[in-house]
Order: sequence, then C-alpha cells, then structure tokens
Amino acid sequence: MRPGLTVKLSILLACIGILASGVTGYYAYSTNQSLLVNEAERNLLTSTELLSQRLSTVLNDIAADALTLADMPSSAKVASLDDPASDEARDHLAQVFGTVMRLHPQYAQVRLISRQQFGLEQIRFDRDGDRLVRVTGSLLQEKGHFPYVFETLALAPGRVYVSPITVNHEQGAHSAEGAPTLRLATPVVTPAGAVVGVVVINVRLKSLLDSVQSALPAGHQLYLTNEWGDFLAHPNPAMTFGFDKGRRLLVQDSYEQTRPLFDKAQSSVLVNGLDDPQRAKGQILAFVRKPFGLPENHQFVVLGLARPLEDVLRGGKSLGESTIQMVLAFSVLSIVLAVVFSRALTRPLQMLTHAATSFQTRHALEALPVARTDEIGVLARCFDQMRKELKSHMEKMSQNQQELRHLAHHDSLTGLPNRMQFFHQIERAIDAVAESGQQLAVLFIDLDHFKQINDQMGHAVGDQVLIVVAQRLRSALRGEDVVARLGGDEFIVLIKGPAIAADVPAIAAKILSTLNEDIMTHGRRLQVCASIGISLFPDDGGTAEELVLRADSAMYKAKVSGRYTFARYQAAE
Repeated sequence: MRPGLTVKLSILLACIGILASGVTGYYAYSTNQSLLVNEAERNLLTSTELLSQRLSTVLNDIAADALTLADMPSSAKVASLDDPASDEARDHLAQVFGTVMRLHPQYAQVRLISRQQFGLEQIRFDRDGDRLVRVTGSLLQEKGHFPYVFETLALAPGRVYVSPITVNHEQGAHSAEGAPTLRLATPVVTPAGAVVGVVVINVRLKSLLDSVQSALPAGHQLYLTNEWGDFLAHPNPAMTFGFDKGRRLLVQDSYEQTRPLFDKAQSSVLVNGLDDPQRAKGQILAFVRKPFGLPENHQFVVLGLARPLEDVLRGGKSLGESTIQMVLAFSVLSIVLAVVFSRALTRPLQMLTHAATSFQTRHALEALPVARTDEIGVLARCFDQMRKELKSHMEKMSQNQQELRHLAHHDSLTGLPNRMQFFHQIERAIDAVAESGQQLAVLFIDLDHFKQINDQMGHAVGDQVLIVVAQRLRSALRGEDVVARLGGDEFIVLIKGPAIAADVPAIAAKILSTLNEDIMTHGRRLQVCASIGISLFPDDGGTAEELVLRADSAMYKAKVSGRYTFARYQAAE
C-alpha cells in the first residue's frame, strides 16, 4: 500500500532544517529579483526620456523643412496669387516640394495652401504607395476650414503649428487617407510681413515612430497616448485610435498608475509586474509626459516603453540556481532520506499552489499532478475540474457583460450610439459650453421615402441601407462630432466648436450630398435622400430635450419645403 499524505507529512516535519535553508535561499533570490527589477526600471525610464528627446529632434527636423519651404521667395508669390508668379515659377517651386517628398519617405503630403479662395491648395504632392503624385487643377481642394490652416494663419512668422495626432479623413489624400497622421504647418509671409498662406507637411505616424524607435533594443514595446490618454500607439493595433471608432481606450484604464501624468502631478511613472502583477502582467513599463505642439496650448503626449519581466529576471536565474544548489547540498548532507521524501511531497504541493495563484491572478490553467494516485492526485483532479468550470463561467459572464454594456449605449444594427447615449453626450456638451458662450448644433436627420424601400424591397435591404447611411454620416463628420440613431430611419448629429452657427449650413449640405450618392445593395442601385432640421444652443433651447424637439420641428419644415433640404428652427416657425 502506498504511503498516504499523513505519512509523508510526518517525514516532512523531520526536515525543519531543510525548510529553514530554503527560506533563506528564497529570501536571497527574491531580493536579487527586486534589485534587478529596480535597475531595469531606471534604465527603462532613461530610455523613455531619450526616446522623448528623439521625438523632439525628429519634429524639429520636420519643422525646419516646413520653415525652409515657407521662406522661399516663390512660396509667398504663389500663395498670394500674384501675377508675376508664372506657371514656370510655380513648376519650379513644385519641383522643390517634390524633392522634399523624395528625401523624406515618412512624409505623406506636402502642400502650399493660399489664404485666399477659402484656403485653396496651390501646390500639393501626395504619396501613393512608392510613387509621388502631384495634384493639380480642379483636384486641388479648399482647406481653409481645417484647424491646421486657420490656426496656422494666426501664428507669427517663423512659428510652427503641430496638430493633434488623428486619423486622416480628408478625401482624395491617396496613401494618407485613413492613416494616423501628424501635421506640421507654418505661415508663408511676404517681404512686407503679410501672411498669405501656409506650408503643411503631413507625416505618417507609423513612419515617424519607426524612425524614433529605430535605436531601441529588441523586445521593447512602444506606447503613445494623447493628452486625454487615448492610445495612439500600442503593441496591439486594435487598441489604438478608439475615439475614431466610437469608443475610448485609455491608458489610465489599462494602467491605473498613469493617472498622475494626466493630472500633471508627476512627469514620469514606473510600473512593474513583480510588485503589481495584476496591472503590469509580466512587464516593466515606464511612462513620460512630454509637451507637444504650441506652448500656449499646454498640450502634451505620453510616451511609454515596456520590457518583458522575463528578460529582466533572466540574469538572476544563475544566482537563483546557485542558491538552490547550496540549499540542496546542505540538506543532503544533513539527512538524505528526508530530502527524498520532502521533495516527493513539496513538488506536487508547489504545483498546486502555483496553479491556484496563477488561476487567481491571470486565470491561467497551469499543469497539475493529475496522474498521481494518492490524495494529492485526487485533490489535483478535483481542483483541475473546478478551475476549468470556473474559467468557463467567468469567460461567459465577461462576454455577456461586455455585450450588455455595448448594447445599453449603442444601436445593435448600425453600431452608432443610441438615444440614451446621445442625450448623455449632449448634456455633457451643454455643461461644457454653457459658461464659455460657445454654441452647439443639433441636426435631426430623417430619410425620405425610406418606408417605400422597406415595403417594396424588404427589411433586409432596408437594414443594409441604414448601415450604409450610418457609415456615410461618420465619414461626412469630424472625429469629435457625435452621430447617433434614434430609431427607424431617424438619425441625429451633435456638432461642437467655435462659431458653429456659420458652419452648420455647409455641414448639412455636405451630409445631404454624401447621403445622396447611390447605394448598391442586393444587386440593386438605390438613391437615398434626407431632410435635416437644425437647432442651436443656446439660441433655440437650453436643454437636450428642447434642442432635439426643435430640430425635429425644423426637420418637418424641411420635408414640407420639398424634402432633400435642411431648415433652421426659426425658419420652421
């Protein structure tokens, strides 16, 4: 009969000396691990600060290119639309712009934009894969309504505007369209001191970060966030630019210790998986806050580097192994038989303990001694079955909770925010602008003759039309605008910004134009039109309910006026 756990435990009690040696060795090994981690933290923080300086250097180089192009005498002539700026001079200047693009593969666009004609592009080069495209004639676009134009025009000569890092949704931008982009711009000034245009350089974020982190050792991972904590760069690309996809993925949620960076209570933060395994999960991380853009805007980004904890502790494994060998050697000399029985007992117990800890902290299913035939084997098999069932239930609960949280605030068909989420957003926006004197605009959008599509072609076609409409509304609006589905064929848009009343007609016209494009679905070509009602805060109401009701009223006025148009609330009365 095999000895049971009681017999093995009695033998273990005779090995108190072995246990004392083991505790001493473990303490030495743990102390060594802490020292290695602390040293790695200091080195990683230094690397992160050097990376921050490297980013500043790269941005300064790009700014220098922009200033060089803006200071060329022909730039001012072309931007001011002077008659002496002949086609030959314009072509010569375009050659210079093209040369800059060829010398800097990370540049996605280089443009000269005039202050006149609503910010019309005068010279523009796009990168389309491996080739350069010079855009001319009617393909040149008006850009005066973009911040990188009108904010740069307000700068003093010699200063450089640095835009927030966003996904480029400008149409017709070749490779730059839909790509994370950073824009640097500087005013173009005549000899008399008049600002007549801007030079804009679009930089692909991926190329910029590749050049910045080219000198990093292998195994390091880069994090980059904006001043609100949204991930702009992350080892998992699905975590980046969540705000552009209708969700917020913040570094503060992943790493709670980074909150002081955004409160400006600290300039750097260190996190390691040895002291805080639940937060770091096998990593050492260093985060640094870095000023970004114009000083008066007080903007910043947060740079972070991560290194696997396993790589850091690899150097201490030899010491740990030596410590264990010494402990075992003294133990063998004291009582060989006790060591044999103690190892036979402690090894499976350690496996159970490690498995329980791993399941508690990481929900990982570690190997267990399920093949044993004694009491430990029975316990291991019971525990293994229990943790598998618990893990399965926890995964199902987590999945259900995520789905419920999403469905509570989003429309299940289009993925847009629903009525409750929209009213929450508009109430927050009203609170934010109530004291500043700024305006908000609410656009109530109702599709014309949508019921005929449902009745004649079926709900499947109607659902597909609503999905396409939702996608087009997103593409027609800016990243910070909010679009939601109220139900049926009714959509609603919240637009924020200074002097928004003057911009709303153009935005509404753009939405109508975008929605009016043909839709191909189920082998049929459909044309969808819409009527739009507009209300403004605070002119047309001081609460979310008032603004929505009055925008709805204005929408009905637009329908009465002949559909496929828009109307302000005052006009509706």
